[in-house]
Amino acid sequence: MSNIRLKSKNKQSGKIVYNTGIVQNIVALAVAEVEGVIPTQGKKDGVSLYLEKDGVYVDISVVVKYGYNVPDLAYRIQQTVKQSVENMTHFKVAEVDVHIEDVVFCE
Repeated sequence: MSNIRLKSKNKQSGKIVYNTGIVQNIVALAVAEVEGVIPTQGKKDGVSLYLEKDGVYVDISVVVKYGYNVPDLAYRIQQTVKQSVENMTHFKVAEVDVHIEDVVFCE
């Protein structure tokens, strides 16, 4: 498990270190907030993070419930993840890619 370092922008000494698992959990919780989406089960709950100089790149795999507008859900996932990660960690989110794995009928 790697760590992500964030240097303070103000003149305080010290730094904040985030474990990548924490950022992945923030992403997973943000995805769970979107109605009509089921996160894929398995390793890392369908979330992959890539850290580059220009920001965090996120890949998310989800299952969509039947009857929901797929492009609208993908957009809402992108916005929710971007907002959650940037508000909770102060990292810039460069890109959020949403992969729709399946559409399922749920009662």
